[in-house]
Amino acid sequence: MEKYTYKQEINITPELMARINELTSHYPEDKRKSALLPVLHEVQDAHDNWLSQDLQIKIAEILNIQPIEVFEVVTFYTMFNQKPIGKYMFEFCRTSCCMIRGAEDMMDYTCQKLGIKEGETTVDGMFTVVGVECLGACGYAPMMQLGDFYKEHLTKEKIDEIITDCRAGKITLHDK
Repeated sequence: MEKYTYKQEINITPELMARINELTSHYPEDKRKSALLPVLHEVQDAHDNWLSQDLQIKIAEILNIQPIEVFEVVTFYTMFNQKPIGKYMFEFCRTSCCMIRGAEDMMDYTCQKLGIKEGETTVDGMFTVVGVECLGACGYAPMMQLGDFYKEHLTKEKIDEIITDCRAGKITLHDK
């Protein structure tokens, strides 16, 4: 079976390069790899919230490290996306507390409501639903992360409201 490769325009603007240079300036020249995580966040934010393999190779070139060093990090952390995602990504915590409190049911309900399976994006490009490891909010289970924010004590009614608010553009994703 052939692996599908998503195409992405690489756009390292002067502003983005200045931000990368600022981030790497905090480390000795021979330790530029230490800036990898913040650089990946910045570049992903500037590229529709995902990092193609070609873009990861470009990051390796900028940091003067091997591409495999970037691939290892991107494939390890769920916060980095390797394919296009929806404008709103619902990241459901799938560890013990949340699962016991019904996170799987909430994720299944959300997928059913949106007409997709876990890991898929709606045809309109609005929503992606994924399960992730512990988000560190066990006392608020079941919960999910939406952008920079947590949505806690989820119920079907809360899911319906969140979807409606997203479609209406009422949801803020970032605390910037």
